[in-house]
Amino acid sequence: MLDALTLDQIRVFVAVAEEGSFRQAARRLSRVQSAVSHAIANLEAELGVALFDRSGHKPVLTRAGTALLEDACGILLKADSLRARARGLGEGVELSLSLCIDVLYPLTAISDALYQMREIYPSVAIRLETAALGGPLTSLLDGRCQMAITAGEDFRDPHITLDALGPVTFVAVAAPDHPLAKRGHGTPLGTADLVDHLQIVQADPTAWSEGRDIGVLSPGTWRVGGQESKHALIRSGLGWGRLPLWAAKEDLAAGRLVRLNAVALGRDGASVMGCYLAHRNDAPLGPAARTLWRILLQRNIEEGGV
Repeated sequence: MLDALTLDQIRVFVAVAEEGSFRQAARRLSRVQSAVSHAIANLEAELGVALFDRSGHKPVLTRAGTALLEDACGILLKADSLRARARGLGEGVELSLSLCIDVLYPLTAISDALYQMREIYPSVAIRLETAALGGPLTSLLDGRCQMAITAGEDFRDPHITLDALGPVTFVAVAAPDHPLAKRGHGTPLGTADLVDHLQIVQADPTAWSEGRDIGVLSPGTWRVGGQESKHALIRSGLGWGRLPLWAAKEDLAAGRLVRLNAVALGRDGASVMGCYLAHRNDAPLGPAARTLWRILLQRNIEEGGV
C-alpha cells in the first residue's frame, strides 16, 4: 500500500538517482550500502514498479524511475519546507511578510535584501507591492502591509516609526529633441523657462497630497499613475519631468534623455529626497522583518544611498 511509503525511502531514491551509485548514495547518507539497497527494494515493492535497472555495472533509472523522480524531489522539497515553517513557528517567525515600497526606491536594492533574508528565513512568504507618494504610508495605516519604504518629508504620521535610509537623487530631464533640451547642455533654466512646457508628474493615489503640488512648476501637467509611464512619456518627448537618477542613468548615458539645468528645482537641476523604512508603532516587527530591516540599513551604510 502507498500509505507505507516513508520520506526516508524517497530520500534514498533521490540520492541513488543523483549519485548514480548505491555506494555513493550510502556515503552521502552516512549509511551502509546494504541499508540503501534494502530501502530501494522496499520502495519498489510499495510502488509496484522497478525504479532502477541493476543489470549493468551501475544502477540506471528505468522509465518508471525517471517518471517518478521529479515527484520524489517535489515531495522532499515540500517536506523540508514544512519542517522549516514549523521550526519558524516555534521561534515566533512570521508565516508571511507584506511590504509596500515607494516607486522611487530601486527594487534591485529590495530584491538583494530579500535574497539575504530568505537565506535565513526560507519559509517566510513575501507579498510586495509598490506605490507612489502617500501610498506606502496609507498601506501601513490601513494594515495592508507590515513594513514600508516611504520617500520624502511630506508623508509622516505619529503612529509610524521611521528609520532613515539613503536619499534618492532626482534630476530634471527631457528627450534630446525637446525644446528645453535644445537650449543647450547646462543652460540655466528658471521657472519662467519651464512653465511654458508640459510637465509630466506622478499622481498621488491617496489624499495625502491633496491641495499640494510637490515639485510641480508648470501649469500645464499630465499626471500619470506610475513611474514607468512617466519615464516613457518623458522619453517620448511629450514633456519634461523629474526622475530618480538611478532610473534615468541608462537613458542619460545612451543619449535617450538629457539632463536639464532647472535651477528652480535645485543645483544643476538636481535635488535629493530622503527615504525611510517604516512600520506601525503598535505592530512590532517579527524576526524576519527585523532581519530585513537590519539588512537594508546595513546596505545603506555600505553604499551611501541610492
